[in-house]
Amino acid sequence: MHWPSAWERVKLFVLAWAPNLEPLVLAVLAAGIASLWGFIEIAEEVFEGDTRAFDHWVLKVLRDPRDPADAIGPRWVEEMARDATALGGFAWISFTILVIGIYLWLVGKVRMMIFMLAAITSGALVSIGLKSFYSRPRPDLVPHLSHVMTSSFPSGHSMLSAVVYLTLGSLLAAIMPNLKLKIYVLSVAIILSVFVGASRIYLGVHYPTDVMAGWLAGLVWALVCWLIARWLQVHGQVEAGPPNTVETK
Repeated sequence: MHWPSAWERVKLFVLAWAPNLEPLVLAVLAAGIASLWGFIEIAEEVFEGDTRAFDHWVLKVLRDPRDPADAIGPRWVEEMARDATALGGFAWISFTILVIGIYLWLVGKVRMMIFMLAAITSGALVSIGLKSFYSRPRPDLVPHLSHVMTSSFPSGHSMLSAVVYLTLGSLLAAIMPNLKLKIYVLSVAIILSVFVGASRIYLGVHYPTDVMAGWLAGLVWALVCWLIARWLQVHGQVEAGPPNTVETK
């Protein structure tokens, strides 16, 4: 007797429920499945050694060939990279969560605040678990321009910034009154996540595949959290935002 694989079960689930899902939810679900598949593919390629040449090439391109300890570009670019990488660090992430949490509390979205804290905390634990499971050594091809303590795959800064900023962005967008504000908030969240991940490569503390995997894993978690929040809002368990409005002159 043939038992369906995990991917076959996912496909059967989507085919069964797709006709009953609204287009936005279906699109988010498809994006989450695609991101999860991308993460698994990158992980397999990395640990089979197929990405070694690409990873090494990128790190070398970003350093002065005469002095591998010197990143390309003027000194202010290196300082900007350190500033950007701090946006994915524990101190700044904690401050951001505190600020948004207080905002949600002040506007009366207490259950949304609790959900946000639960979503981000669980995402951080997943990030730690993945790093412990894969235990990929840090790059030793070039000197590190930032202090590191944990393993390399997936990039914790990249995943955590995606988890935090994309989750916060999606939850805030869900309670905002018009489409322009939603797009603005989500765009800022994406830009922050991209900057953090790119800075980790530039500083030589992660391979590009670490960062890409971190982005994808963080995106999967953020999309799952959005779907759960959406379901909770529909069933009245989490505060819903106002309906979209069209601005008129």
